[in-house]
Amino acid sequence: MPQNSLTRTISVDGVTLTLFLVRKRVKNVNARLTNTTLSVSAPFNMAQGELDPIIANLARTLVRRERQGCLNAQGDALALAGQVATRFRTPPPIASVLFVTTQQKRWASYSTRTRTIRLHAALREMPRWVLQAVIAHELAHVVHPDHSPAFWSLAREVCPELDRAEAFLAGVSWLGGRWEQLPPVERALLTGVSNDESGNGGDPLGKDG
Repeated sequence: MPQNSLTRTISVDGVTLTLFLVRKRVKNVNARLTNTTLSVSAPFNMAQGELDPIIANLARTLVRRERQGCLNAQGDALALAGQVATRFRTPPPIASVLFVTTQQKRWASYSTRTRTIRLHAALREMPRWVLQAVIAHELAHVVHPDHSPAFWSLAREVCPELDRAEAFLAGVSWLGGRWEQLPPVERALLTGVSNDESGNGGDPLGKDG
């Protein structure tokens, strides 16, 4: 292997990548992701301590971009949003619906300019009724831009599951923010808690141990 090359593995968002780093006569750091191989070219004179965080940020951007493409490959979200929109007296216009990996502080957003709903990537894996409630919430903002009583009245009229979904997402946010700090035993116990939507999986809130 050339002296100015390096191969090692790195982990980004839980994805293990093979990093192939080459030092070249370039001014900037460039990266390309092919499957699980990250190819990076970097200037000869850039210190490794300066380069490592740049590589990590580029890798994260590329991994999340690729994941976003996979999330939107099915193309079914627009049809679902259209179904929710028909529950309004005047259906809000929707041009596109995208699951995104760049949105962390909000579950969703709606642009009146582009008529696009942007959904947090994690919603793709959640129950359909939660996704419907999030979409209903955003579309209700087309009529009421605030969180006034009129807004909540409309949102609940359009989606009776709204309050249940709000509670569900609050729980997800709470657990997501503390998951890494939970002791291993508690984490193992939580992954085994029954949550059978059919009602046939027992009562997770019951007294039976």
